[in-house]
Amino acid sequence: MSPNPPGERRASPTDAKDLMERGELRVLGLLPRASNYTFLGEVSDEGRTALVVYKPREGETPLWDFPDGTLCRREVAASVLADWLGWPRVPPTIIRDGPHGPGAVQLFVEADPREHYFTLRETRLGDFRPVAAFDVVINNADRKSGHCLLTSEGGIWLVDHGTSFSVEPKLRTVIWDFGGEPLPGSICSDLQRLAIDLESGPIREKLLDLLDEREVSATARRTRSLVRSGRFPSPGARRAYPWPPV
Repeated sequence: MSPNPPGERRASPTDAKDLMERGELRVLGLLPRASNYTFLGEVSDEGRTALVVYKPREGETPLWDFPDGTLCRREVAASVLADWLGWPRVPPTIIRDGPHGPGAVQLFVEADPREHYFTLRETRLGDFRPVAAFDVVINNADRKSGHCLLTSEGGIWLVDHGTSFSVEPKLRTVIWDFGGEPLPGSICSDLQRLAIDLESGPIREKLLDLLDEREVSATARRTRSLVRSGRFPSPGARRAYPWPPV
């Protein structure tokens, strides 16, 4: 990426959300190899800037199993839920208007394009246990290896959650390494709290602004079921892997 203009500084993930909500959004270009219209953009305000990924609602490819125009809201819902849990790392994501209409705006993560789940699991497999649990809860229908990003600081970030939160079982992921293993105690405790809050707490109210009520209730049921089982699920008879896998 090019250096910042004189007098401007890049916003960090911790202070980017306010900038993303208030700053001026301009499109820099269309990102390649995306199934929907996905733009690299920049938001700026009072000397601060941030690179973002902008996915306008009007650019979403219609899907037979998800209501039209809802993928951007599912992206935001995943970010909201990860922020509540404190894991895994999902970039700050909001809904706002932009040059091509309203859509999801997510903080851009500068990552090593050579690294993804299949290259990382040999040395950092344990870091993906929270990711596997998160994908069960949100019913992620498309966890590809390339959706796992490694930054220069060593952090692993997760992106592309537009096909999540369906009421119907749709879990498709490349991360099945933990199938049948017990859930770590810390993950189980966090999910117990989440199940309660999804019933009647603040996280339920936040998700109801983004998802259908049936989808929020289904998320609560999946969370309770995962806690009751105490184990990571294994792939069943139905289609369990995304395509392409990377």
